[in-house]
Amino acid sequence: MAKEEIQIKENDYNELLQKTIAVIEKTRTNVARHTAVAVSNTYWEIGKLLHEKKLESRHGSQIVKMLSVDLKDRYPKMGVSPRQLWNMKSFYTRYKESDAKLLQSVALLPWSHNLLILSKSLTDDATLYYAHESIEKGWSRDLLLNAIKLKMHETHPPALPDNNFTVSLPATQAAYANEVFRSGYNLGFLGVSEPILEQELEQRLVEKIKLFLLELGKGFTFIGNQHTLEYNGKESRVDMLFFHRGLCSLVAIDLKIGKFIPEYAGKMNYYLSLLDRIERQENENPSIGIILCAEKDHLEVELALEGITKPIGVADYQLIIPKDELQRTITAEIQSFEEEHAEDKSGEVFSEAD
Repeated sequence: MAKEEIQIKENDYNELLQKTIAVIEKTRTNVARHTAVAVSNTYWEIGKLLHEKKLESRHGSQIVKMLSVDLKDRYPKMGVSPRQLWNMKSFYTRYKESDAKLLQSVALLPWSHNLLILSKSLTDDATLYYAHESIEKGWSRDLLLNAIKLKMHETHPPALPDNNFTVSLPATQAAYANEVFRSGYNLGFLGVSEPILEQELEQRLVEKIKLFLLELGKGFTFIGNQHTLEYNGKESRVDMLFFHRGLCSLVAIDLKIGKFIPEYAGKMNYYLSLLDRIERQENENPSIGIILCAEKDHLEVELALEGITKPIGVADYQLIIPKDELQRTITAEIQSFEEEHAEDKSGEVFSEAD
């Protein structure tokens, strides 16, 4: 007798699908990071060997050429040309006396990014800025080059983190969370030109959830808005709930039209306690909360989060945009709409990139 096929509800299947995707994405992210770190560590050690032998291009060129030939013979697919070997030495020489934070940042960069930064003779602060931005925003080498040409480290200095991730999460996850979440977001795509209520802001974000996901960054999956949490005979509602694949964590977002006030931190702490107790799965990391408000003061945020053990971040947003910028946004949306319809008519199907 054939076994009866097991049926599950659509919501249960979607949950299974999202968690399976989360496992795969987390693995892919970890592999990419480990690969970058492994390459950097390898080149660092080789550069250290060349440095310790006091090899210089004027006197050590023949030795480096011989080394390159022998290494190519043994590792034909590895980039070990004389020029690359000198680059490895420069890499070690440049950062051998740098602090741990800078070393960890450049170790996560692709080798091509590191070579570009090395060629520009940047200060430690500038290097840290471009390394952080490249990792957080997934800059290609060309985007990194343009950012350096524009001297973005001078006009967009890194903001102090408005979160307690370093004390509420394991070190590795805290570092990753700081890469994922920004200190500010641009919600200009909503087309807001005058003040609105929080409920309307939430509704507009839901209606344009794809654009909001793009602004949040890679790895986010939208679960729902006004997500109900029932416990001890009472109901609480989270404005917007997401799941981040790489962090393997639920992410609660609380929307505020006005300025950040300390009471918001306590409310978010309560939401996270409920999420961890009711909905967090055994294989998931602690839930993370983001308070998204119109304005914030770093010192006030720091004091409000002091002593709170749940991971909470505070970010501000740009909402009301000038009329000319609003017109450009509308024009871009019309163009996007026309392109989508043109694709539909041609019968082509495209999948949305992560």
